[in-house]
Amino acid sequence: MTIEPIGYFEARQQYPYDTARQGALAGENHGVVTLVPGCNYEQALQDLDGFSHIWLLYQFHHNPHWKPLTMPPRGKRKVGVFASRAPYRPNPIGMSCVELAGIDGLRLEVRYHDLLDGTPILDIKPFLPYAASAPHSTCAWLAELDDSPWRIAFESAAEQQLAWLESRGAGCIRGFLLQQLAEQPLNGKKKRLRLLDGGSATWEIAYRTWRVRFAARSEERAIDIQRVYSGYNDRELHDSADPYGDKALHRAFQTEFS
Repeated sequence: MTIEPIGYFEARQQYPYDTARQGALAGENHGVVTLVPGCNYEQALQDLDGFSHIWLLYQFHHNPHWKPLTMPPRGKRKVGVFASRAPYRPNPIGMSCVELAGIDGLRLEVRYHDLLDGTPILDIKPFLPYAASAPHSTCAWLAELDDSPWRIAFESAAEQQLAWLESRGAGCIRGFLLQQLAEQPLNGKKKRLRLLDGGSATWEIAYRTWRVRFAARSEERAIDIQRVYSGYNDRELHDSADPYGDKALHRAFQTEFS
């Protein structure tokens, strides 16, 4: 069986930790499906613009290997990959229901997605509520979990810093924090965490070359994002080596918020 992509996805989310575990939890993010020209896909899109939601079938292009057992983001134990929606599958095929915001030629704008930039799109299908709804469905191992997410608040300093970074193209940190800290925020096996004090209240989480300080109030299941800072030390920041291509942004950030 030979399958060729019909198009590719464009979004600011580039890395697996940038995106939500499900599109419905992603917030009102935006992405674009651009279909391959010269394949008569213009006709194939006819009448799709009347649907509010569509299914995207796509390739998990960051996952060359599969795992028979996987640890789900919300899970406390490994489950069979066929009992999960993990990307580590024998055939790396994903499916997501997204909101269709508009069609312009071969470009489909969507919202509430969980895809990454560059994802190969394999097929598009309309979402049919009467066919997709199963009112009496059960969720097996998910019933074992505490579903109440932690509440996340941004203190004024962190809000100002994130807004500054977002205005300069570093727009995925906020979404990363909302996703990573809403469920099991203190699980060091799944997140790059560091305890900052001798107790259990103040922590640091890493996002690529950035670090974020937050306070955790376990009894209230609440997270307070306090501030953002560079993961580079002074020597590293002024070294000419720049493998991530972001040291200029870090230096400007330090000048702005020092």
